[in-house]
Amino acid sequence: MAKYVMWGSYCEGVLEKRAPYRQAHLDGLNAQKAAGTLVTIGPTTDTKMVFGIYEAADETTVRNLVESDPYWENGIWTEYEIREWIQAI
Repeated sequence: MAKYVMWGSYCEGVLEKRAPYRQAHLDGLNAQKAAGTLVTIGPTTDTKMVFGIYEAADETTVRNLVESDPYWENGIWTEYEIREWIQAI
């Protein structure tokens, strides 16, 4: 399986705006982690960006996961970029 890095941006006022979607977001991430697709994900300390590492068959799989997340669907994540990653070490 290939590895992919995802960088995304959060909306302004993310801490307040994410509240209604947070549990569904976390439940989905935990399911991805349990399935072995999500390696890790989290915000930068200033809560302006999100960073994730996925292990998947292809980029389309990762895009589908990101775009079905409640944070994307409800504008908490405002943009994202995915790059295939070569883990050197």
